[in-house]
Amino acid sequence: MIATLSGVVSEKLGDVLVLDVGGVGYGLIVTLADFGSLHAGQPAKLYVHEHIREDAHDLYGFAQQDTLGLFRQLLSVKNVGPKVALAVLGIGTAADVRAAIAGGDVKRLQTAKGVGKRAAEQMVVELRDKVAAPAGDPGVALPGTAAGVGAQVTQALVGLGFTENAAAQAVSKVLAGQPDADSQTALRAALAGLGPRR
Repeated sequence: MIATLSGVVSEKLGDVLVLDVGGVGYGLIVTLADFGSLHAGQPAKLYVHEHIREDAHDLYGFAQQDTLGLFRQLLSVKNVGPKVALAVLGIGTAADVRAAIAGGDVKRLQTAKGVGKRAAEQMVVELRDKVAAPAGDPGVALPGTAAGVGAQVTQALVGLGFTENAAAQAVSKVLAGQPDADSQTALRAALAGLGPRR
């Protein structure tokens, strides 16, 4: 079992981050926030979840062990697979996701791609009492707000080469018109508004 991988980010292929570990390139599927914050040539340590099937061996990587723990909690929910769990993590920070589940915010959870009402309700029922946020985590005070999404998308845009000021303005404009947008939707809209990187 692979628990962690430490190496240098060598490239990004589509939505997969390639981590060079001693000359071996490991392709890892990561969250939108991690994809935006990790850059080519940068050393990184990722906590790993292996998902093995007959026809595939996927590696999911997380910069924070806490996020990996939440990812695995989501996987424990009936009918929730890795792609859906990753989409749920895309609605905000780990604290935002915990707050949505603990607060029974089904609508917020439904903003994740592939999550319907029944799946969102199932997450609340099965995880509500298990997702206590780490003590002193300020993000938990922001359930149901766009703050987590805004910070995440701004960070992703900066990682793609836009200035922090331009990224923040674009994200603010998007969320003003679509306050319930998830991270992926907001990122696409912000990119469309920004145009080609200069």
